[in-house]
Amino acid sequence: MADPTAPYPDRSAVEEAFAAHVNRGKVDAYRALGLELVMGERDGIRFRDAYDGTWYVNCHCNGGVFNLGHRHPAVVAAVRDALEALDVGNHHLVSGWRARLAERLSATTGGVLPGVVFGVGGGEAIDLAIKVARAHTGRAGVVSVTGGYHGHTGLALAAGDPAYRDPFGPNPPGFTQVVFDDLDAMAAAVDERTAVVLVEPIPATLGMPIPSPGYLAGLRTLCDERGALLAFDEVQTGLGRTGTVWYHVQEGVTPDLLVTGKGLSGGVYPITATLMTAELHRFFDDHPFVHVSTFGGAELGCVAGLATLDVVEAPGFLDRVVELGERFESELADMPFQLRRRGMFMGLAFDDPAGGMTATQALVSAGVFAIFANNDPSVLQFLPPLTIADDEVDDLIATLRRVLGS
Repeated sequence: MADPTAPYPDRSAVEEAFAAHVNRGKVDAYRALGLELVMGERDGIRFRDAYDGTWYVNCHCNGGVFNLGHRHPAVVAAVRDALEALDVGNHHLVSGWRARLAERLSATTGGVLPGVVFGVGGGEAIDLAIKVARAHTGRAGVVSVTGGYHGHTGLALAAGDPAYRDPFGPNPPGFTQVVFDDLDAMAAAVDERTAVVLVEPIPATLGMPIPSPGYLAGLRTLCDERGALLAFDEVQTGLGRTGTVWYHVQEGVTPDLLVTGKGLSGGVYPITATLMTAELHRFFDDHPFVHVSTFGGAELGCVAGLATLDVVEAPGFLDRVVELGERFESELADMPFQLRRRGMFMGLAFDDPAGGMTATQALVSAGVFAIFANNDPSVLQFLPPLTIADDEVDDLIATLRRVLGS
């Protein structure tokens, strides 16, 4: 039987087909960077190139998709068992699986955000958050952060970086961006026309800048004073990555809307969710069919999501994330970069404006897959799987010191 991880006979064949039918520019860009990888077999914290057999420690994790490593056995087993009886389900109908995952997600917020709407991708989930905010407030304005990232669809794209939206034409009206971690700039932008302030608590694509003490709380106060809603995009900072299920609890701030995705299914099945207060969720009492998503909350995805939460909420799991993050900080303290960190959400910030890009190439050559922050290439995004074992940490730290040490 053909290798299921390598449907083409060699690298040149897959690159030719991918360039011709999927994305030629991506093939060219990766060739220029020296990142000619084709993911093949995956196991735990590693994946193997399908054609030369090289194993890589995945410290990019696709922005958190692989927080639990590749093919976590508990998630795979749950989905495999579910395939005996389930498929994607029918989004028109009541579903026990969607109800159960929504109930579990609500519980992670202490019931403060009990309403849940499911989607397939992060952009769709952000779109829904913005639509609900506009419907509830009767306002159109959306204020987000320059250099942030919320996806590539519709309203999510409009709230993101111009580099992703300008090639498609002018931005729709009502969207404003301000500098991250600047309350004065935010105060100048939020007014009686603002429906929602949308931020990543720690913007990954901007290079993981850690918010100043009181910044997120200041956003909450500002929104309350001016009648706007506050939405946190925790697609990358959530689900245990920062040492708590959601990062915002570390800041003592509760949003009106919370978006999660990527790691919600353990990297096995696409599913996202938008959580919201009961007041906002009541909108769907009067408009039950106003927003639908054919594959949003697919029942197989819900099974994967429930298994993922079982892992993340197991006794000791988050404590270990905290301990591992502290270990990385301690053992990398003398390295020639600044470590930006909350839990295991880490960015390696170099003085060289292209330092993150340089580090990407050096580490990939050493068998560690990590990618620079696209909107700040001086920073390397460093996201080891949360399931990494102690001996794997030893090896990874040794590699970082050998490759990136001065």
